[in-house]
Amino acid sequence: MNPTSFQDDALIQTAQPLPIRILVVDDHTLFRRGLTALLTSDSRLRVIGDAADAGQAQLRAKELQPDLILLDNHLPGVHGVDALPALIEAAPHAKILMLTVSEDENDLSLALRGGAAGYLLKTMEGDDLIAAILRAVQGESVIATEMTSKLVAAYRGATQGTTTPLPAIIDPSLASLSPRELDILRGIARGASNKEIAREHGIAETTVKIHVQHVLRKLDVSTRVHAAVIASESGLI
Repeated sequence: MNPTSFQDDALIQTAQPLPIRILVVDDHTLFRRGLTALLTSDSRLRVIGDAADAGQAQLRAKELQPDLILLDNHLPGVHGVDALPALIEAAPHAKILMLTVSEDENDLSLALRGGAAGYLLKTMEGDDLIAAILRAVQGESVIATEMTSKLVAAYRGATQGTTTPLPAIIDPSLASLSPRELDILRGIARGASNKEIAREHGIAETTVKIHVQHVLRKLDVSTRVHAAVIASESGLI
């Protein structure tokens, strides 16, 4: 499993009142129980309910008004991405994070267009999941590292829509990046993890983390996904 990019060295702060109240939606009982145990081990999080299908999830969301909903895509009857409108209506203030095994770019695109605050994979580490939840409640979009390149590909396809490529849009902020930072940005746009970028360039993973922070700050974006889109629009990849 590739490490994800959600956890920084610094302590993640949140303005959200603690603990963050979470609704877990998954049709596998053992997974729900394991996920609940993982999340409740962190004092900043509290699982207030769970559901096994979209119908139950809508009822529980309306009743409990959680701060955040973790939603599996492969639910019986109705897929998670199709349940998004009803869940948003039931709990309009809740952030919804997809947590799934699906690496299909269509599922990713449907989830984000449907109002999901992020798209995460069940293969991620527990600490990274907690970090992603904390970032989501701050208003960030959180996307699994493995899905970043697919998101960029889907974005380019949607914006071009013809066999004639659109001209590259050069973002002025790219001029502020050093050659090494441009290399790091290319790696981000490919969906590479920090470890993979470090291995490719023969540098320490901690050094890559520092470069990533510099790249995000110089591009004035908060997530790797936004940085990858800028790289794509500018013809960097």
